[in-house]
Amino acid sequence: MVFTKKIKMKKIIILTIFSLFFLISNSQEKNSIWLTNIDQAIAQSIETDKPIMLFFTGSDWCGWCKRLVKEVFDQKEFTDWAEENIISVELDFPKRTKLDENTVAQNQQLQRLFSVQGYPTIWLVKPELKEDNKINFEKLGKTGYVRGGAKNWILSAEQFLN
Repeated sequence: MVFTKKIKMKKIIILTIFSLFFLISNSQEKNSIWLTNIDQAIAQSIETDKPIMLFFTGSDWCGWCKRLVKEVFDQKEFTDWAEENIISVELDFPKRTKLDENTVAQNQQLQRLFSVQGYPTIWLVKPELKEDNKINFEKLGKTGYVRGGAKNWILSAEQFLN
């Protein structure tokens, strides 16, 4: 009798953990405003006529990047603004986290194209589709960490969008 209660309890615990994991992973997917593929971002930008925000970051080592994410990008005020106004792209250059080789190549190419030398660097750009099906980026503005939280960061970014 005690043995079957322990088995039932283990099943309940495992089921509860699985359910929590499923709920957390689904809620993160729904709230994620960040793309990592520039081609997807370009397509969405052209379709919606929204500019692209390129966030060059060192997610697992850059202190200012982590601070920017915590104080600005993780805030509801920013995510609401971003969903309405921009297409957000994270271009990561981690030291410990392994990225697939296509993502690494894409991020390095964009880093060279925008002459990014420090992190965090944020470029606001507008993709332009040329007649030969090539993409040019109109550079609207460049920023980084801005003190004062989401509200101040948004005010700074909107200067480039208006």
